[in-house]
Amino acid sequence: MVDSTKTKKNRFELPLSVDNIAPLCPTTFEEMKARGWSEVDIVFVTGDAYIDHPSFAMAILARSLEYAGFKVAMLSQPDWKSVEPWRQFGRPKLFFAISAGNLDSLINHYTANKKVRNDDAYSPGGNIGLRPDRATLPYCHRAREAFPGVTVIAGGVEASLRRLAHYDYWSDTVRKSILLDCKADIVAYGMGENTIVEMAQRLAAGESVQQLRDMRGIAFALGAKETPPVGQEHLIAEKFLIKDENGIKATVGFEVLPTFEQVKTDKLAFVQATKTIHLNTNPFNAKTLIQYHDNQAIVATPPAFPISTAEMDRIYGFAYTRKAHPSYKEKIPAHEMIKDSVTIMRGCFGGCTFCSITAHQGRIIQSRSEESVLQELGKMGKDESFNGIVSDIGGPTANMYKMRCTRPEVEAKCKRLSCVHPTICKLLGTDHGPIIKLMQKAREIPGIRKVLVASGIRMDLAQLSPEYLEELTAHHVGGHLKVAPEAADENVLKLMKKPAHDNFKTFSDGFKKASQKAGKPKQYLVPYYIASHPGSDLHSMIALALFLKRNGYKPDQVQDFIPAPFDIATCMYYTGIDPMTGEQVYIAKNIRDRKMQRALLQFFKPENYFEVRKALEAAGRTDLIGNSCDALIPANPPKEAFESRIAKANNTLEGEYYHAPANNPANKQNKGYRPGRASVKKRRES
Repeated sequence: MVDSTKTKKNRFELPLSVDNIAPLCPTTFEEMKARGWSEVDIVFVTGDAYIDHPSFAMAILARSLEYAGFKVAMLSQPDWKSVEPWRQFGRPKLFFAISAGNLDSLINHYTANKKVRNDDAYSPGGNIGLRPDRATLPYCHRAREAFPGVTVIAGGVEASLRRLAHYDYWSDTVRKSILLDCKADIVAYGMGENTIVEMAQRLAAGESVQQLRDMRGIAFALGAKETPPVGQEHLIAEKFLIKDENGIKATVGFEVLPTFEQVKTDKLAFVQATKTIHLNTNPFNAKTLIQYHDNQAIVATPPAFPISTAEMDRIYGFAYTRKAHPSYKEKIPAHEMIKDSVTIMRGCFGGCTFCSITAHQGRIIQSRSEESVLQELGKMGKDESFNGIVSDIGGPTANMYKMRCTRPEVEAKCKRLSCVHPTICKLLGTDHGPIIKLMQKAREIPGIRKVLVASGIRMDLAQLSPEYLEELTAHHVGGHLKVAPEAADENVLKLMKKPAHDNFKTFSDGFKKASQKAGKPKQYLVPYYIASHPGSDLHSMIALALFLKRNGYKPDQVQDFIPAPFDIATCMYYTGIDPMTGEQVYIAKNIRDRKMQRALLQFFKPENYFEVRKALEAAGRTDLIGNSCDALIPANPPKEAFESRIAKANNTLEGEYYHAPANNPANKQNKGYRPGRASVKKRRES
C-alpha cells in the first residue's frame, strides 16, 4: 500500500539520463512474474496497442502511476468476447482503469458515411477488429464479470465526451450518460494524470470510491436511493463539496441540466443543456452539473485545474522508451507517424465548435519549460535509431506555446469559449518570443538535423509576428505546412468559430513572401477543409471549389464533418440550432448531399466527376460545366470517371456498412454487465 500522507521516494528522479529507461508495464501474467510481482495495484485496459511514448495516454497515465509508486499492468486490446484476459493478473488491489483508446471507438471504426474503415492507426499493422464498438462498455462489463465488486474507473476521450446525455451519430439518438451503460464507479474526464494518481493514493490509504466524489474532473451516478427528488438538487451540491486550488473543500455552486428524458424528446432542451455545459468548462468558475436520468442523478464536478509547467516537465520527463511493446510483429501506424515528435504544450483556446480538443485538454494553455523540451531532444539526438529529423515540435496548435491570458483575475471569471473569435482578445498574451527561442535552440542540439512543425499553426496568431513566420519558413517547414482554414463561406466560418477566409489569403501571401526571402520559393501550404459542416450547403461548397481552382489548390485530404459527442457543432447537426445564439442552422444530413459536398472539395479528381456534376446541376450552376476558365469539370466525363463508377459499385456490394451494435455480429457474444440477468435471456430467446 502507498502512504498518501508521505512523499514517497520515486524510483527514478528528474532530470533523466539517456540510459535511465524504466521497464514497460507487464502485459501478461508471465511478464508480471518476471517483475517479481505477485499482484498489481491497477490494471489499465486500453483499446490501443501498448506504446510507451508520451503522445499516448496509456503511457503517460501508467508512468504517472508508476512514478507515484504503484504497480501497473497493461491489458492492451484484449479479447472482449471472453472474461479470461481480465483475470490474468488477478484482482487488482485498487481498480481497473479503462479507456477505449486515443479515439472514440466509433469514430475509429467508421467513416462519416458510417462505412467500416479499412484500417486502425492504433493497432499493429493497421489491422481492424481488435477493439469492439463502444469499447468502454464491454471493457467495464468484463472487469465486473471477472471480479464482482471491483472498483472500475473509466476515462479517455470516449468516456469523457459521453459523461452526460449526448447525441450519438451512429444510432441517430440521444443516449444517456455512459455511466449508466458501462456501470463504472466514476468517469474521470480530461487529461487525468493528477486525477488518476490522487484516486490511487486515496484508495490505497483506505478511502472508499464514494469518498472520491469531492474530486474535480469526474462524473458519477447517484443510486436511486441517494438521489433527492427533482427540485432538491441543492442537497447534492451541499453533500459533495469540491476541492479548490488549495485542496480545501468548498461550495462551487451547481447548474441543473434538462433531464435525459427532456433532451431525448425535446431539441430545445438539448440546446439548453449544450449551452450550459459549455459555459461551465472554465475550471476557475465552472459549477457542478447535475442531470437527472429517471430516478438517478448524474453529477459532473468542475474540470480539473490546468497543470503547472513543473508538472508538465515531470510528466513528459518520465523514462519512456518511446517504443511500442516488443511483442508486436507489425508496425503501428500512429506510432510511426508520431515517434519522432515532441509535445511542447497542451490545450487550445481556439474554441472551434467541431473540435473536441478544448473540451478534453482545456482552453488554458499548459506549456513545458524550454529546458524540459531541450532535454528530450537531447535524448533523441543520442539515440542511434533516430534519423536526426524531429517530425513535429508542437501540440494541438504549435504557435500557442506559453500563450495565456495576461490578467489571471479576468481569466478566472471569463466564460468566453474562444480567445480568438470573433476577434483576438486584447488580454491574450500573443508573444511568439518563447516559441521562436525554443525553435532556435532545438535545431542546435547535437544529433538533430532538422526540426519540423507539422501539427499545424494558428494563422491569425502567426500573422502578429513576422519574425515567427520568417523563422518558421526558413528552418521548420519540410516543403509544405499544414494549415486549417476549414471553410470559405463566412457564415460557416462564424459557426465554426474560425477567422474570416480573407485571413487565409493574407497568411498565404505572407508565407510565400517569407519563403522567398528564405530562399525556399517552392515551399507551399496544405489547407485542410471540412465538408458538410453545419451551415454548409452546395452553394458554399461550390464557392470554395472555385476558390481552390483559382488559387491552384488541390487538397489531397479532405474531412467530412463527423458529429462527435459533446461538441457544439454536434448540437447544431442534431437540432438545427446554434446553441450559443439560438439561430437556425442549415444541416446537410442526407448521405447524397454529404457525398456531393465532399466531391466538390476534390472536383479535379476524375472519380468525383459524376458527383460533382450532380451537385452543380442541383445547385443550378451548370455554367461551371464545360471549358470556361471557372469550369470545375468538362462537359464530357473522362474515361477514368466511368472506370471509377464501376469500381465503386462493385465495392459497395462487397463492403461492410455500419449496423447498430445490437445487430452487429461482432458484438453478439458481448454478455454485458450481469450476464445472467433475466432480460439478457429474454433477448436471446427473441
